[in-house]
Amino acid sequence: MAITNGYATLAQVKAAMRISDNVDDTLIETAIESASRQIDGHCQRRFYTTTATRVYTPNDSYITEIDDLVSLTTLKTQSDIDGTYDTTWAASDYQLEPLNGIAGGLNVSYTQIRARGDYLFPTFGGEATVEVTGTFGWATVPSEIKQACIILSQRQYKRYDSPLGVAGVGEIGVIRVSRIDPDVASILAPYRRIRMA
Repeated sequence: MAITNGYATLAQVKAAMRISDNVDDTLIETAIESASRQIDGHCQRRFYTTTATRVYTPNDSYITEIDDLVSLTTLKTQSDIDGTYDTTWAASDYQLEPLNGIAGGLNVSYTQIRARGDYLFPTFGGEATVEVTGTFGWATVPSEIKQACIILSQRQYKRYDSPLGVAGVGEIGVIRVSRIDPDVASILAPYRRIRMA
């Protein structure tokens, strides 16, 4: 099995678990991919890149919140309610934010577009009037995301030893496997995106 858009490599996870054979490689790769998607869901964003065209509803005439964006190729808006994105904006007509790709001391992707030139974002009763073509996601996977993926991958792989959610530990007895790893939650906290809708 090949890992699709994983935030850690098979070699990194095996090194963390001190595994040198390849007997369970498929199970570990499954755990890595699953952990990566769990991180996406928890953070409400994806840390890998994809090229796409997406549509958005502007917040108001000046701001449109977007999915994480690495680079913008084309920005278009509707000039009326016919559903056609027929107005192409020049680079001088908008500003990608956060400025300089930095927020809270972290290097981040762009998450909103501000109108600043010849056009305003059309607001037609909550319709998606903005079309963005570009590269979405993050240019590079942050090291904290890799670390969280390694920890989660190990955790998911070890769950094969505790299929009912409990793990026996010698003299201590049975210990229930917790739902959230506190270290992972702490690592991911600065990267969680809070969405209003």
